[in-house]
Parts: sequence; structure tokens; C-alpha cells
Amino acid sequence: MKHTGSCHCGKVAFEVSGEITGALSCNCSICQKKGSLLWFVPRADMTLLTPENAADTYTFNKHVIKHRFCSVCGIHPYGEGIDPKGNAMAAINIRCLDGVDLAAVPVQHFDGRAH
Repeated sequence: MKHTGSCHCGKVAFEVSGEITGALSCNCSICQKKGSLLWFVPRADMTLLTPENAADTYTFNKHVIKHRFCSVCGIHPYGEGIDPKGNAMAAINIRCLDGVDLAAVPVQHFDGRAH
């Protein structure tokens, strides 16, 4: 299934392929403040519909995750990183996807403060 998504103002837009079987809610210092619900997919399954430089990047701590956000509206639609096996991944904020029934998505809580 193909999903479309964007930040609030639309400056950062993308498509992502796959079935949303669950999302992760992390309580690390940034995720808790953003309120993201994350769906992890191979980075190759996400296609930007706007130029890559439309999204700014924020990194912190170990600088391994690129938290991508819109400099106009401030929304964080996705992040990018590498999984433990070395594969490029995207962490899609499903709150930024069009037409997703968030109440129907099972949410797993992750203690990011402990990691």
C-alpha cells in the first residue's frame, strides 16, 4: 500500500510504501516532546516528493539519527538512520500521513530514556 504524507504546510512531502502494522511511541528527550508515532521502513520504501533540502536536519546525542523537519511549520514528518544490521531506514511519523486512522494502529511504547 502506498501512503502520502507531509509536514503541515506541505514544504516537505513524501510517499512511503508498506503496510502499517504498528507504531512506536518513544519517550526519549526529543520524541516525547514531538509526540511522534513512528513506523520504521527501509529508506528505499520512502520517496521524497519535494527536494531533499526542503527538510532541515537536527541531530543530537550520538548523532546517528537525522531528525528531519520543516523550517517553515516546524513539523517533523520523518527521520533517517541505520538499523543494527547496517540497513538505511526511515522512521515515518504516521501522524503526518494522509488518511491514516491512528486509533486503529497498535502502539508499542519504547523506553528511549534508558538507551
